[in-house]
Amino acid sequence: MDLDTVIVGGGQAGLALGHHLRRAGVPFAILDAHARVGDAWRHRWDSLTLFTPRRFSALPGLPFPGDPDGHPGKDEVADYLTRYAAHFTLPVRLGCRVTSVRPGAAGGFTVDTSTGTLHARRVVVAAGAFHTPRIPDVARKLAPRVAQLHSSRYRRPDQLPGHDVVVVGGGNTGVQIAAELADDGRRVALAAPTLGPVLPQRWLGRDIFWWFSRLGTMRLSSRSRLGRRIAAQNPIIGTDVAGLLRRVDRVGRVVDAEGDDVRFSGGGRRRVDAVIWATGFRPHYPWLEVPVLDPSGAPVQRDGVTDWPGLYFLGLPWQRARGSAVLGWVGRDAEVLAARLAEDRPAPARPAVPA
Repeated sequence: MDLDTVIVGGGQAGLALGHHLRRAGVPFAILDAHARVGDAWRHRWDSLTLFTPRRFSALPGLPFPGDPDGHPGKDEVADYLTRYAAHFTLPVRLGCRVTSVRPGAAGGFTVDTSTGTLHARRVVVAAGAFHTPRIPDVARKLAPRVAQLHSSRYRRPDQLPGHDVVVVGGGNTGVQIAAELADDGRRVALAAPTLGPVLPQRWLGRDIFWWFSRLGTMRLSSRSRLGRRIAAQNPIIGTDVAGLLRRVDRVGRVVDAEGDDVRFSGGGRRRVDAVIWATGFRPHYPWLEVPVLDPSGAPVQRDGVTDWPGLYFLGLPWQRARGSAVLGWVGRDAEVLAARLAEDRPAPARPAVPA
């Protein structure tokens, strides 16, 4: 089947782009491996709540339902994305896993999927950057009796046996999971040699994202000096870190392990029953057979545009700005890319002139 544009990924980035392409009259299809729109959110940990209030968590054209100043849970986000796709009748092909994207013999791209092969003039990779867990090699040294979960597979405390848990990673995910486990009565060590600046959820009577929006912080360019500085800091939002550190033991970087013993920089060590690896993700596009990735596997792109004609990315962290991978702001990048794709539409065929 021949298509103008294929969007790989039916999360918030792919849906927002689909909305703008439909408005521009550009034909497209969205391919998603999940059984339902929003399943990537449904599979996250049970107590996950967004930092952004509902008024700042909507995609273009459809408000997020509920108290605009309240913070939605992950299942609310999933249900909202489902409604979004239905509301705009977006052509999402569910259960359609992409296995290969490669240059087509006659131009464009050949897209192999679990449900068949497609041919597209253009491809937008909107699969995000949070799909392949990064777990350090030291994890292999732990005994099988030690339960290990990457944060992407953590759901609730009762998944973990025993009492002693190490949470590795000092970002928002790590401190939130550490707090939940401490609330559950576990003895928790937080392996976080560095922590980003801590920002309150509310400041001067307003949600912090109200201030971010008012001050234009979410639109900071990824190439600006201030943007690069904020990206490197990875601030922690809304968690009482000082209170958390009174309830958990903060330890150094994990440097080694043996059996059920984990060792930290500075000489500390701890016997553990379980480890949560809140160590982030790595870029991983094994199905992308187009030379646009750097040696680490990350896309080489500028504002989502690659050097390979017709191949684009959307929804990467700091792709164009601070909000590029954030639910309520990804629509801005999607609008810009949709306008570019609309301008690049083939001219309509001219009727033949009788001889």
